[in-house]
Amino acid sequence: MNPSHHDAGLGARAVTISRVADNQWHAIENDLVVGRSHASRRLDGRTFVSIDTWRDDVFDRLAAAMQADQAAPQYTVVDETDHDLTASWVRAGFATWRRESEFVVPTELAPGTVPSGVVIATADEEPLRELDQAIRAEVESTVGWATMPAEVLPWQGGTRPIDPSKYTIAQRDDRYVGLVRLATMTRRPRIGLVAVLATEQRHGIARALLTQALHGLHRDGFDAATAEIDETNTAATALFQGLGARRTGGSLELVRRQGKD
Repeated sequence: MNPSHHDAGLGARAVTISRVADNQWHAIENDLVVGRSHASRRLDGRTFVSIDTWRDDVFDRLAAAMQADQAAPQYTVVDETDHDLTASWVRAGFATWRRESEFVVPTELAPGTVPSGVVIATADEEPLRELDQAIRAEVESTVGWATMPAEVLPWQGGTRPIDPSKYTIAQRDDRYVGLVRLATMTRRPRIGLVAVLATEQRHGIARALLTQALHGLHRDGFDAATAEIDETNTAATALFQGLGARRTGGSLELVRRQGKD
């Protein structure tokens, strides 16, 4: 494609910003790449941007180039301890939108009490898909997808693949009412989602699901799992802390909205 150029002004370093693809920019100085930036549109419709450079002046020019070429709002994620990178994004007009805490959860615990009339079991695809869609519709109509972790994608319609082996479900009568999803292909298993239908909440189903899933991980030789929780979700934080979860870090999601030049 024909790259677009954003040249430095008089008195600035001889750095040229070039758009090398629809969503990628390079900062060039003396024929060397001294910085890169990237924008990606996720399935929830939001655009996330990133910049890789060790120089503040290059960061600022790459940020300006992306802002000129990409519509607001734009989002980015930084580690909460990376104060220099956070300051760079703030200088570019970004502000903190949400915070997410990272927890390590021990697996050595007995399965919790299962509420009367509820069964904790493995999942079958068709009823799991129905529950998945029902939970996504509830999120869409209440807190909204913008508050969900990036890995929890909104329903896209069609026949999106769903793997029942990653789920443990709670069933009441003939209906699935809650689920926990685990990712076990990482060094330490990750709890991707815990969700219970609104009409079934506050009965201990989420705790029963979690303890059952964690007990299974311990039986398979894992001593701990990880989880990320939005810091405004006090109910989830209390649930995990009640299971002995320990906070190990966090991340910030920042946003730049229209008119924040």
